[in-house]
Amino acid sequence: MLGKLLTALTLMTASPVVAEPLIIAHRGASGERPEHSRMAYDLAIDQGADVIEPDLVMSRDGVLVVRHENEIGETTDVGDRPEFADRRATRTIDGREVTGWFTEDFTLAELKTLLARERLPQLRPANTAYDGQEPILTFEEVIAIARAGSERAGRTIGIAPELKHPTYFAGRGLPMESALVAVLQDHGLTGADAAALVQCFEVGTLKTLNGMVETPLVQLIDATGGPADLPDQSYAAMITPDGLLAIREYADWVGVNTRLIEPRPCAPTMLINDAQATGLKVAAWTFRAENAFLAEADRVGADPAAHGRVDEMVERFLWLGVDAVFADQPAIAVEAARVMGR
Repeated sequence: MLGKLLTALTLMTASPVVAEPLIIAHRGASGERPEHSRMAYDLAIDQGADVIEPDLVMSRDGVLVVRHENEIGETTDVGDRPEFADRRATRTIDGREVTGWFTEDFTLAELKTLLARERLPQLRPANTAYDGQEPILTFEEVIAIARAGSERAGRTIGIAPELKHPTYFAGRGLPMESALVAVLQDHGLTGADAAALVQCFEVGTLKTLNGMVETPLVQLIDATGGPADLPDQSYAAMITPDGLLAIREYADWVGVNTRLIEPRPCAPTMLINDAQATGLKVAAWTFRAENAFLAEADRVGADPAAHGRVDEMVERFLWLGVDAVFADQPAIAVEAARVMGR
């Protein structure tokens, strides 16, 4: 077996169920329903995912809400709401200028009036049938979805929140770490055996959290660039043996871009072995079925929206020994794990 599931269950009262490797539903079953919607999370659980993943940003009144980014023009109907037209703004976020509508300019009550929509309509046109059906969720509502899903499925459903742009939010007087810890404490998710994985690309945030909770922490690592809070640090340096040892001082996992494990078109790297040798577990992101996201060898046909051989890609990564995969179509990943003998 590959890896080990979170060993204690805090979202339901039954004994914990061990599953390896972890199948993490990336923003829910986001390949089949608008991401971060209740229907996407429920579908992912019903498809067999072990963990559901909410991206966290903040409202003006300091509530953790679930959106891919704090700019919500792409994923809600805010642009169609004349009462919010004057909220459109331009901000610099992690060094990049972004124009749109931002969660930090809205109270939770205002955000709750907005309705979710598909972020990638050109690639996932079927998902647009579900546009306008559900409001934005809070982090606590996703925990409740996981709890209800655990009871419905009779097995552990974990959560893997990702803190988005914490340095930016701190600069606007909205510290994310304390807000996150308060919710984790309220739901008994601060222990080393909690059915939770807390993720972030920023190093300082994870180090702060390491001193506040024992919840497993995941250092996210992209194929290019570096952490927004450490402009002189590169992700490339972080995946060297010395860099991985440094991560192990404050985190339990690394969550890495698949290209760091399987460069295109080169042979697999030693990243999984190097990380696991330091005591870190390895999650790979993101497995998406559409040709647009796949290496040429995994594509089927020329249509960017058509599904390629992502199942074979997942199987390769499981064979290499990855401890978890983030998947937009969790059913495909669950079946690939079954084929591999999970």
